[in-house]
Amino acid sequence: MNEHKQRHTGKKLYSCTQCEKHFANQRYLKTHMNIHSSKYKCTECGKCFSSNKDLTEHRRIHSGEKPYKCSLCDKSFSQSSSVQTHKHHAHSNRRTYDCRYCGKLFKSSRDLKHHVYIHTGAKPYSCRHCSYSFRRLDQLKIHLLKSHNEGAWFTCHICQKKFSRSGDLKVHVMRHEGVKPYVCNDCPKCFCTADALRTHHLIHSDIKHFCCGKCGKYFKHKGSVVCHFKRCSGNSPFDV
Repeated sequence: MNEHKQRHTGKKLYSCTQCEKHFANQRYLKTHMNIHSSKYKCTECGKCFSSNKDLTEHRRIHSGEKPYKCSLCDKSFSQSSSVQTHKHHAHSNRRTYDCRYCGKLFKSSRDLKHHVYIHTGAKPYSCRHCSYSFRRLDQLKIHLLKSHNEGAWFTCHICQKKFSRSGDLKVHVMRHEGVKPYVCNDCPKCFCTADALRTHHLIHSDIKHFCCGKCGKYFKHKGSVVCHFKRCSGNSPFDV
């Protein structure tokens, strides 16, 4: 029961001494530590894995090999699990996880979990160099890079602009090259990212993904449900 309650707080008090990962209990930490003593170690980056299969898939990141293709578009991936994740995020509009605080809908329990931290104030990722804490691991990594020079910058080979995340650099280079791989099926517009295409799709659709947690009313856009929820909760002097 105590371990279960700990998950609701979002706090992860047990830290790995070998990397930046945090865990809610000692059992998870112990299982994780086995990876660091594993014999399956990548010679390129030093990362360890629990099986040879996981190591083989990881090595494709360094070799650039992408044998798994999406059946709905021309994108390819180095890992089979990435194909399903891609289809769920890029080609599906289903959002089955709703926030009990504001009614916002999410595609995965992970996204919902990170969102709930905003309402609870939980910041489970702590910097080992200073007193700062963060809601998300990627926020901690950006902080370590910018404030403590820990990690590696991703530099654009065209304009030398630096990025803290490889995904941001990839999108940036696409804009230099004029590459827009995400095409709308309902009009001739193209986009650099799947997020931009999903936002654009709302123009052609009557589907309303965002639901008010108070009255159940649905909205097309995130901003609309946020404004409505404030009024519906009595936090605004204006009528709903």
